[in-house]
Amino acid sequence: MPPTSAMNNGASTSTSTSTSSRPANGHGHGTYTHDDDPDDLDLILGDDQDHDTTILRDDPLQPDLTPPLTFKRKRAQPSVLFRPARLITSLFHSPASTSRTSHDPPRPLPITTTSTSATPTHLSLKPLPGLPPNPAADHTDFYTDTTTQPSRDWHAEGPGRRVGYADLTAIDWIFEYTKERQRQRALRARTASTPFPLLGVAQRLLDASQVWVVLILTGLAVGVLAAGIDVATDWLGDVKYGFCSSGVDGGRFYLGRNACCLGYDEGAQCRAWRRWGTVVGAGEGVGRWVVEGMVYLGLAVTFALLAAVLVKEYAIHAKHSGIPELKTVLGGFVIRRFLGLWTLITKSLGLILAVASGMWLGKEGPLVHVACCCANLFTKLFPSINNNEARKREVLSAAAASGISVAFGSPIGGVLFSLEQLSYYFPDKTMWQSFVCAMTAAMVLQAFDPFRSGKLVLYQVTYSSSWHGFELVPFVILGILGGIYGGLFIKANMKVARWRKSTAWLPGPVVQVVMVACLTALINYPNRYMQSQNSDLVSNLFAECSRLLDDQFGLCKTGADSAGNIVLLIVAAMLSFCLAAITFGLQIPAGIILPSMAIGALTGRAIGIIMEMWQHNHPKFIAFHSCEPDIPCITPGTYAIIGAAAALAGVTRMTVSIVVIMFELTGALTYVLPIMIAVMMSKWVGDAFSRRGIYESWIHFNEYPFLDSSEETTPIPDIPTAQIMTRIEDLVVLTAEGHTIASLSSVLASHPYRGFPVVSDPRDAILLGYISRAELAYTLYAAARPPRSLPPETEAFFAHQPLADPRATLDLRPWMDQTPLTLPSRCRLHLAVTYFQKLGLRYVLFVDRGVLQGLLTKKDVWYVLNGAEETRRTSGTMAGGGIRGEDGGGGLQTDATREDGEGESAGLLRAVGLADEAELVSPVVDRGSIL
Repeated sequence: MPPTSAMNNGASTSTSTSTSSRPANGHGHGTYTHDDDPDDLDLILGDDQDHDTTILRDDPLQPDLTPPLTFKRKRAQPSVLFRPARLITSLFHSPASTSRTSHDPPRPLPITTTSTSATPTHLSLKPLPGLPPNPAADHTDFYTDTTTQPSRDWHAEGPGRRVGYADLTAIDWIFEYTKERQRQRALRARTASTPFPLLGVAQRLLDASQVWVVLILTGLAVGVLAAGIDVATDWLGDVKYGFCSSGVDGGRFYLGRNACCLGYDEGAQCRAWRRWGTVVGAGEGVGRWVVEGMVYLGLAVTFALLAAVLVKEYAIHAKHSGIPELKTVLGGFVIRRFLGLWTLITKSLGLILAVASGMWLGKEGPLVHVACCCANLFTKLFPSINNNEARKREVLSAAAASGISVAFGSPIGGVLFSLEQLSYYFPDKTMWQSFVCAMTAAMVLQAFDPFRSGKLVLYQVTYSSSWHGFELVPFVILGILGGIYGGLFIKANMKVARWRKSTAWLPGPVVQVVMVACLTALINYPNRYMQSQNSDLVSNLFAECSRLLDDQFGLCKTGADSAGNIVLLIVAAMLSFCLAAITFGLQIPAGIILPSMAIGALTGRAIGIIMEMWQHNHPKFIAFHSCEPDIPCITPGTYAIIGAAAALAGVTRMTVSIVVIMFELTGALTYVLPIMIAVMMSKWVGDAFSRRGIYESWIHFNEYPFLDSSEETTPIPDIPTAQIMTRIEDLVVLTAEGHTIASLSSVLASHPYRGFPVVSDPRDAILLGYISRAELAYTLYAAARPPRSLPPETEAFFAHQPLADPRATLDLRPWMDQTPLTLPSRCRLHLAVTYFQKLGLRYVLFVDRGVLQGLLTKKDVWYVLNGAEETRRTSGTMAGGGIRGEDGGGGLQTDATREDGEGESAGLLRAVGLADEAELVSPVVDRGSIL
């Protein structure tokens, strides 16, 4: 990807400073510092507890990345046609016998190092988490490169070396793509030198096919998982009402109601399906209703309880829909275990139980999380993808489409959903990859046919009639109502979330889930429209009466019954709104897409019945002159479709993907225009409430480091960057000379900042580069251990020292970013924000004629664009100090402050659910920066 491609990265965060030493699972690692018992283990062992995956997995000290990253232009080689000797050699000799050219990777030279007996005990250097006991034992060329090889040009400008990314930090997009280009260059050089040209071509093809293998495997896995989730959810949801009796008409206990009564036009004719009231022998009337209600309540609460316990005990990242976190991860943030194996298992099982409980939540959003978990696991089969965070995010963007594909039976809609809602960087190749992955998942789901109806989803319908011109008015009204619903729902859900976070006397998350499940069951059971599963409700609301064989909800009744249906539909929509607002955000897997569609469909069906009654009672009205006699003029099911699309657009603020999804659900091209009109009106009205959709609101609520590329969502103030940057007098900078290992270790111990600018000297302050905390800590630690075992008084420098002994000094230039992106200090904030958004930067340095003036980090930009400084000022959390994070110190030039490294880490752990819920006592404590 070119460096100017539009993409986003996550702001770097501070690491935890609370210590607790213990062996790293007995695999030879030293002691490490951790903040949370089970979750920080991924920093050492990875998502799948793989012992080979450590924080150093991206360390370019590996043999294949030994050459330094350089941006020097290679000397052009004369053409083979103008050099007779090379022409003859190329014709009569194999490539392996030719001499090496400048394009070939340099050969490592033998090392010449000296070492002392042991690391000095008086030097306090703690190893990074996951660091091996002897970090240089397996990478002997490291010290050769930095000390004894004059041919290695470490003066070359480049981003420097990197160690692996810690948990809850940002990735370096530019470095990751540079590393990928270097890998491709080495692969081409290696395959070009093989004596068998076809073998080299095959190697390149195999390397290029790795992404496709991952995506096809992901599509297969997602299709199988979606079919299993659909079948299990349908069965558990039906168990709340009864069971399929074995031995009667071929019934089996493990069959749901639809499968048990397959072949019957009406459910009442099915003898194999037995309701709980019949089983216990309750008579007709109130007694039977009470008995079945008690069973319904007990099973609903039990399912919700099991889902909450699974999430709390096995994978806290499996809660909610996962889409806000996915957007943040795809923007360049690292959240370990979020896409791990335990998260996949817990999300799948918990989703089945949560949906079967009858709570107002859906499985569409969580299925996207499930798909990305599958893709993340399959990338571990190919190190070239797994070890490159930028390529991994391209694969995740493509895999996200398969989740929506199996949720709605809409492959094209899934591709557009990933493009419009999730992905920040979505090139053309990713669109094609998304299409293949979504198509594979849909084909697998169609092959399993979980509903035994030939449909990918239960609520997939077709309509036989078209719409009339006068119906545009109610369609516009539905769009306006959808926008109002979206705006009010987001505000209500955010108020509930803030109240839940700030109220100390509330019980734990599991008890909250049980309370909401009990309340939902008590409200759902008396209302026939809310009693059933959301998928069944939406399926019947979408259905056309002429095609409906079994009218379970009485929607096709006429006359006086229609008025009662209208009242029940509106009441059900209002109650569902309240239940969904308090459910979305609980510590269980929960999506908001299907509940929003159900609420919109309830409203749309009510308006459709009103229009049908009006046309039936006043057929001569001027608006109905286009209706043909003796033929149904209005189809209330189409109003339900349009109402569902409007509600979904109002709550998510998506447009094109919703239109395509609804079109693929109905299969009627004629209804595309009404759906587009309703979606357009819904988005306009919803934007009048707030520019943020439900997912963006949760990102802002959790303070995830995500910069939206849309200026409409986050307007940029027209101010100079100098007003908000951290000025040089507030920065902790490092000079080129005058350091020792002990003094640099003291700097790391005294300042928890995530990086330090490097200048020539304190007077001139000519910018030389930038070194991150992780690289500096790793280099100091490695230098103090064998084979070098340098003493604490060893000189360390960041500039060329011609008289320095390379065996007795420490050259830090290889680990320093010698080409950081810089801007003039007088530039406008809009230009700096564009750098962060388009290049995926973590920091920008500001210079005037080479002199360092200040620094701006992504988290500074996030706070300015989201108004968090005013929030902190009013919350009473101010104190003296400055920002401590990716920058070298200082902060925004305001009176507000942010926590140090420990506070930031704890704040983020709370935001992503890793901290103890009992610690969330007040909004002042929990509102700490997660950046």
